[in-house]
Amino acid sequence: MSRLSVPNLETVAGPSGQIYAQIKKAIGSVPNTFAAIAAHGPAALKAVLAADTVLAAGSLTKRDQETIKLVISEAAGCDYCVAAHNHLAKLAGVKPEELKRIRERRATGDEKRDALIRFVRKLAQFSGTVSDEDFAAIKSAGYSDAQLVEISLAFATTVFTNVFNRINDTEIDFPAVA
Repeated sequence: MSRLSVPNLETVAGPSGQIYAQIKKAIGSVPNTFAAIAAHGPAALKAVLAADTVLAAGSLTKRDQETIKLVISEAAGCDYCVAAHNHLAKLAGVKPEELKRIRERRATGDEKRDALIRFVRKLAQFSGTVSDEDFAAIKSAGYSDAQLVEISLAFATTVFTNVFNRINDTEIDFPAVA
């Protein structure tokens, strides 16, 4: 059971109720993490959703975005986010065997994706600090300067949800990850 209370999503009004209605209309349900964040910090959830809108309009593929989020979540040990981003990556077309390899810190066999994974793991491991060699490797893999901005944004929003879910001990409402 999550630590923070969440009101009945069907009856809540005000800013939280408006956000719940928007999310439900867009994706059919309100994930537990979004429900808890909106209940206690609707502006924070709006910021996360705005960042996701920016990412959706960017040049990173949805597969790359979810790969980034899964790698960060796995590094942080956030079971909720690992389940969520594993599921969302699968919906974006990442194959189950690739997802397993990502979670197990093994190469996927896709050179560009593996370069992204190594780069994001370095970001997570060294608090965002990368060497000249790490920078050269991600650039030579074909990622643009604009995509480095997008990688940074995906990283930042995922760290927020990882930390929040660890504080809240958010009940997982995505398919379990073996």
